[in-house]
Amino acid sequence: MGANNGKQYGSEGKGSSSISSDVSSSTDHTPTQAQKNVATSEDSDLSMRTLSTPSPALICPPTLPGFQNGRGSSTSSSSITGETVAMVHSPPPTRLTHPLIRLASRPQKEQASIERLPDHSMVQIFSFLPTNQLCRCARVCRRWYNLAWDPRLWRTIRLTGETINVDRALKVLTRRLCQDTPNVCLMLETVAVSGCRRLTDRGLYTIAQCCPELRRLEVSGCYNISNEAVFDVVSLCPNLEHLDVSGCSKVTCISLTREASIKLSPLHGKQISIRYLDMTDCFVLEDEGLHTIAAHCTQLTHLYLRRCVRLTDEGLRYLMIYCTSIKELSVSDCRFVSDFGLREIAKLESRLRYLSIAHCGRVTDVGIRYVAKYCSKLRYLNARGCEGITDHGVEYLAKNCTKLKSLDIGKCPLVSDTGLECLALNCFNLKRLSLKSCESITGQGLQIVAANCFDLQLLNVQDCEVSVEALRFVKRHCKRCVIEHTNPAFF
Repeated sequence: MGANNGKQYGSEGKGSSSISSDVSSSTDHTPTQAQKNVATSEDSDLSMRTLSTPSPALICPPTLPGFQNGRGSSTSSSSITGETVAMVHSPPPTRLTHPLIRLASRPQKEQASIERLPDHSMVQIFSFLPTNQLCRCARVCRRWYNLAWDPRLWRTIRLTGETINVDRALKVLTRRLCQDTPNVCLMLETVAVSGCRRLTDRGLYTIAQCCPELRRLEVSGCYNISNEAVFDVVSLCPNLEHLDVSGCSKVTCISLTREASIKLSPLHGKQISIRYLDMTDCFVLEDEGLHTIAAHCTQLTHLYLRRCVRLTDEGLRYLMIYCTSIKELSVSDCRFVSDFGLREIAKLESRLRYLSIAHCGRVTDVGIRYVAKYCSKLRYLNARGCEGITDHGVEYLAKNCTKLKSLDIGKCPLVSDTGLECLALNCFNLKRLSLKSCESITGQGLQIVAANCFDLQLLNVQDCEVSVEALRFVKRHCKRCVIEHTNPAFF
């Protein structure tokens, strides 16, 4: 679409001029009868060929979704006269009155359907397009060019793809967006270039230099990013609140100082305003790096450290000293986190709503008791693979966190129907429950849960020894519940 549109924008009306030249050549000389016959047969063949591959300038797109798929007409039909259409296209049968086909009898020039839309509607449609498609639309015609570069559409840059030269793309886009305000792009607030492996520190430096109002940055999977680039962004973008560097294995620290060993106290006047930080799969992150992050990012409310395998309980202790407002925390697959780490996490008290400790094999009922005792407003707990959790831990959790909505205790072989019964009798708001590979669970425990938790929406009992009757009982009592199972007799 981009190439075709570029040609049409550069040579508007070229098709109509060639057709008009054919018309003028046929009127200069008086043709003989034989020539008329030949011309008639040629016109008939030309008409057949034209109708088999209709020009987008002659047939309007029937609906707006046609534009969204990138097939909208790019030239105005006003340059093609009724006589020319009549000569190129044979008149349709009398019974054919399709409103989308232009007839020679219509004297007025008409526009394509999408061209009739007002500017604000076009801008609304453009707002759903990714950045690369929006740039292609800017090449269609002059009106689309002006609409596509409306400042309201450039609060976000979203690029994806492993082959795209992201550094160059960001340089070109920011240069265009800085035309009205030289060297500064004040409208851009979000940059999402996840999965762009060719992104380097140079691209992030461009963003840091030109976009002081940046609030959200997503560079997950861009493994060429280093601490230096992150330092440039957080130093030059004081309003940054959302940072996703998951999968950036070279990132080991986020700070306002080039020396990672220098810490800032919470009372320091200059702090990073990040509230959401995702460092999933940052394998090199260690306790000292987490200490620096906590000291510089004291306003954190959402922190995800999945598969940061070098972290220990000491890193969590540093975190709780500085970041006391955390609502969501994930330390899944951090195999060195134990009950002592959960004791530190419990210091968040009622502020903690989401906690994931999946596959933390050193966690037992002791750590669960700490969390349940102090974090009474916990809504989500993922403890899958914590084989040290038993019915006692589930019981203590159920009695203290009565507003629990989602619980995953899959692959906890020591949890049985006793723990499920206590859970069902206390957590009536439970909506999601995963018991995958819980060997001690039977149909009796499921029936107790179904009889008390009517709002249950998802139940995972894969690889559990439960009967078909128990699954049917759950289905009858929990109408909206989706049951994930491995019992071939139940359907």
